[in-house]
Amino acid sequence: MTKLNKALSLIILVVLAVSCGKNNDANFTLKGHIKGLKKGVVYLQKDGDSTIIDLDSMVITGQPEFNLHTNLEEPILLYLKLFKNDGEEHYIPFFADKGITEINTTLKNFNFNSEIKGSKQHELLEQYLGIISQFNNKNLDIIEARFNAQKNNDSIAVDSLGRITDQLLKRKYAYTIQFAMNNKDSEIAPYLALYEARNANPVYIDSIYNNLTTEIKNSFYGKKLGKAITDREATK
Repeated sequence: MTKLNKALSLIILVVLAVSCGKNNDANFTLKGHIKGLKKGVVYLQKDGDSTIIDLDSMVITGQPEFNLHTNLEEPILLYLKLFKNDGEEHYIPFFADKGITEINTTLKNFNFNSEIKGSKQHELLEQYLGIISQFNNKNLDIIEARFNAQKNNDSIAVDSLGRITDQLLKRKYAYTIQFAMNNKDSEIAPYLALYEARNANPVYIDSIYNNLTTEIKNSFYGKKLGKAITDREATK
């Protein structure tokens, strides 16, 4: 065996060892199927302090199925990213926990056709988003109506639609806060307070945090929410 062949063999062994080690250590698996995908790269990602962190990746060369792995300490929001060299970002966010999550979607409508089966936290997130989508659709209708009113110089309608927008936003915050309060024993509660209701009245954010169970207060998002409240109080 030549020196070059020995070097290549050593590299292959190292790669295999690292790969096997990573899969053996992983306690989370994402099983995916993207109908219509022939070529691309899929990534399993999470939020870092200032950037997105890649946890695992796989090159797609003909097969629509893939498995991605990582090690989770607790439930957290992850992302399935698809890179297909079209100059656009394609992401599917989902709440992951230890075990297996399955995502089935299509290449044509990657973000919108996704069916996700996995953690109980994600089931709650989908339940929440199902109602929030109704608020968002109503808001889009109001935006269109207000645009037409402005185009027709109808100031009365513009003002009226502006008030309706404010009321809709308050109702959206109220639903988010109540949903978080009703699910005080789930990581979804501090997550919603941090990312879906952060501009709500601080009194309600405090109420969400104070309502959390001890376990959830000590979770990743519970600690982040506690720190956000502490930082806010320090700036008063």
